[in-house]
Order: sequence, then C-alpha cells, then structure tokens
Amino acid sequence: MEQFSSGWKRNYYGKGDVTAYRLHRDGRVPDGRSPVFAANVLLLVYGDAFWPTYTTGDNTGLVATDSMKNFIQRETLEFQGFDLEEYCRFLADRFMSRYPQVEGAQVSAAEVPFERIGASTAFVPAGPERATARVEAGRKGLLEAITGITGFRLLSLGGSAFHGFVRDEYTTLPDLHDRPLHMWLDLELHYADLQDAFNEGAAVSRARRLVHEVFTSFESGSIQQVIYQMGTALLDALPRVKEVHLEAQNRTWDSAAERDRLGVFTDPRPPYGCLGLRLTR
Repeated sequence: MEQFSSGWKRNYYGKGDVTAYRLHRDGRVPDGRSPVFAANVLLLVYGDAFWPTYTTGDNTGLVATDSMKNFIQRETLEFQGFDLEEYCRFLADRFMSRYPQVEGAQVSAAEVPFERIGASTAFVPAGPERATARVEAGRKGLLEAITGITGFRLLSLGGSAFHGFVRDEYTTLPDLHDRPLHMWLDLELHYADLQDAFNEGAAVSRARRLVHEVFTSFESGSIQQVIYQMGTALLDALPRVKEVHLEAQNRTWDSAAERDRLGVFTDPRPPYGCLGLRLTR
C-alpha cells in the first residue's frame, strides 16, 4: 500500500515501473556527470476529480495511466539536471501544471545505474546499489522530499558475531563468534528543511561512502549493532538530515564445507531476518 506524507487519501492512482533512459550521445555533460541518466519511475496522483471513476465509471477528468507513462518519458527530454530528487520534483510540477484537476502528485524514482567502460562511449550496468528519491507536491507547494539508497549487498569475511540470545525449545542456531556476514540494506534520508533534499546528489554519495566505511571497519555483535553504527555516522556527517531509516536483511550464507579458515558456502534457505531502525536527532 502506498503512503503519502500529506496523509490518508480516499483514492489515488498512477503508473509504475516506467523506465526512461536519457542519453547525451555527444558526451557533452558537466565534469563528474554521466551522459547516461536512467530511472525507473512511479507517478501517483490524487484528487476529488477522480472519484467519479470509482463510483460511476465516469472518466471525464481522468488522465489515463498510459498517458502518464508517455508524459514521464517525453518530459524527461526536457529535464536538464542529473540528480533524482530534482527529476522527481520536475515531473511532479510539470504534471500538476498540465492537469489542474490533480490536487497532489507523488513521484518516486530509482536510478538505473550504468558505468563507463574505460574512456569509451560504451557502458555496462552498475550497482546493485541504486539511488532513490521521492517527492510529493500539492497545490500549496512541496509536501515531501526524501532521498536514499536501495540494494546494498555487503559481504564481510569475518568480524561479525551473534551469541547470547534467548535459548529455549525453539532454538537451533548455535552461538557464532566470527562468522562471514552477508547482508542487504536500504536506507532513506529525511530532511528538516525539505529544500535541503535538493543537493545534487551530494548527500546520497556521502551516505554510500559512510555505509561502506562503517561496514569495513566495525566488528559487530549483531546486524542491529551494525545498522545503528551506520545510522549514527550518517546523522553525524549529514547535519541537514533530521532522520534516517535503515532496513537490513540477514542473508548470511549457509556453510557447505569448512576447514580452518577455508570454506564453501551456499545461499541460505528462503526465510531471512529483517531488521529495521529509525534514528532522529
């Protein structure tokens, strides 16, 4: 279920999984920017004008979701920037300017990352980490602006422990004092001033580096402790961020065969541990 910063909505609708790849084929972009800007977009809108579609099937004020898809892709050609947060705001503002019956619009986007092969004009998919952004705009202005990163895949060969937990008739997990740790992570950054979210991707870039730094340097007693250290580091380094949300998944591999410090591991069974944390100043 979708949620809106501005509160509960009687109805909403939109178009999701819309991809747009903007290519500067002449390679003329500012230093540090890529000629490939790619995103996967979800556009949701709400307003009383759309209620008759639900109650009587009257589509008089309805903008078809297929039209929304075309709008996103064609308007991407007019977007001059390179960061997701500005892109989301651009699409929301443009859509609301075009369709006055829309009371509010929420645009979410995840980058589709590519990296250049050497000094050529060829690229390969990058990741799996992807920058994300979500913007909600209403008739009175900006209502929400959040940035983040999804899809961290983090592997440590050691330095992770997990022991001392509750033991009863349901416990089969042994105490672990030095395990290889494989975890997935998503995070969001919330700002005290919504305008601070529009920082040309600087906060997300810093957050990515901090997550890697903490993961490589911190010996933990639990994944909960790892994400707490990451969260406090993010708040310390990003003074304009008022709140951080982190959600991790324990995807640590199962041992197939081990001898001393040599081991062969395999993907774990489908159930995974889910661990969430919200830190505020």
